[in-house]
Amino acid sequence: MDRGGDGISRNVLGGALSACCIDPLTGFYRDGRCETGPEDFGRHVVCARMTDVFLAYSKSRGNDLTTAVPEAEFPGLEAGDQWCLCAARWQEALAAGVAPPVVLAATHESALEIVSLADLKAHALDLN
Repeated sequence: MDRGGDGISRNVLGGALSACCIDPLTGFYRDGRCETGPEDFGRHVVCARMTDVFLAYSKSRGNDLTTAVPEAEFPGLEAGDQWCLCAARWQEALAAGVAPPVVLAATHESALEIVSLADLKAHALDLN
């Protein structure tokens, strides 16, 4: 897993990476966190809360997130679920005007290689 020199994965705000969701169990490693590593080619690092609009958009782009795929440990998602999205898909959804809201504390710092912090903050659920 992608951890800093102190062994702790960081979020986009520089703090320790928080869990994104355990029900449904998310993350590339299915550990509830938006961790990443060399085998995570899709970079599943943005913790987002699903919306009906985003789920429909994702399906229209060839990635049906609503249908369960048990053999891949994928439960199928509905609006309100939180899920670790690929950073590039979130960026694409942003450009299309349908980006789902995000949880900054649970979004891995490597998302910043693809998505700007300003855009994430503009869609944040956890900013005061």
